[in-house]
Amino acid sequence: MTDLVPVEALSALVARLFAAAGLPADAAGTVAEALVDADLRGLPSHGSHLVPMYVERLRQGSVSTRTDPKVLIDAGGIAVLDAGHALGVLTADQAMSLATAKARQFGIGAVAVRHAFHFGAAGRYARAAAREGFIGIATANTRPLMPAPGGGHPVVGNNPIAIGVPAPRSGARPDGPSADLDEPLVLDIALSAANIGRIRLAAGNGKGIPDGWATDAEGRPTTDPAAALAGMLLPAAGHKGFGLALMVDVLAGVLAGGGYGERVNGLYADTALPNECGHFFLALDVAAFGDLDGFASRLADLEASVTAPPYAPGVDRVLLPGQRSAERLRDAARRGVQVDQGVLARLRDLAADLDVPLPEGLPR
Repeated sequence: MTDLVPVEALSALVARLFAAAGLPADAAGTVAEALVDADLRGLPSHGSHLVPMYVERLRQGSVSTRTDPKVLIDAGGIAVLDAGHALGVLTADQAMSLATAKARQFGIGAVAVRHAFHFGAAGRYARAAAREGFIGIATANTRPLMPAPGGGHPVVGNNPIAIGVPAPRSGARPDGPSADLDEPLVLDIALSAANIGRIRLAAGNGKGIPDGWATDAEGRPTTDPAAALAGMLLPAAGHKGFGLALMVDVLAGVLAGGGYGERVNGLYADTALPNECGHFFLALDVAAFGDLDGFASRLADLEASVTAPPYAPGVDRVLLPGQRSAERLRDAARRGVQVDQGVLARLRDLAADLDVPLPEGLPR
């Protein structure tokens, strides 16, 4: 069951909770905006349901109230940052901004981040780069959740990867279902068949999960979310998803000089322990490749070929990566955001605990 919540009310509540937990007001607002944006885009596993866990970690000290990463290496198009266990949204925003600044100067910018924390939806950072005219790539690693093919214990996380591509400029995008959406082309995927946040939501709501998402602790396929949380996730597309997840661990962990494999701690396992994940961001300046107008035209042509009929029986349109997310955002911004009633109850309880007043418009 969900409630329809005005966007302003949900954003205000989340920002107040983070401010009460010790974040500066502007940083609290940034994190709130990121989480509520995920809710608006139909990604509740990366949305406001994370707030109680984030706040608990701030209270425990495993997440810092600092807002700026430390620059360890700054050499041409390369940088390495130490996030200092700050909230991942804050340091990831800055890391991608630095990557795009370097790409503007050098054509390419790569930024690795160590001692990082969960940054929410990876698409946020790829999309931010794309809106500035860059192809943006954002990755992160998580605690081991998936076995290698044939393995009996988890060795890599359901590591996300997002790629954002600048939308064709005005007049270049073809007529069609995406013509009115001022959004880049964005792929945002985790490399497990389903992310663990969706399984946690199913467990909290007393629902089952589809076959093929996870195994129990002994490696047997399960549709029980409780057994799945005690077991392992399954990679998307078998060995292909596993291989990509392993390579993300190399970029976000090994290359960044931070946690990788078992050195990354679970978000919920012990909230007193730092997460120790890593992030990696890449920005490519499209203009540096010499043909910006040609790029926009070719991309528009490619998009049109993807979305053009004929369609499979019973299908009335084909969507581009990120298009459904953009449509949900547009509709929810107008109507309000659907929030799970259990999530709202936990936010209200947290507000009472932190002596935070509930904003007007929030369902009581």
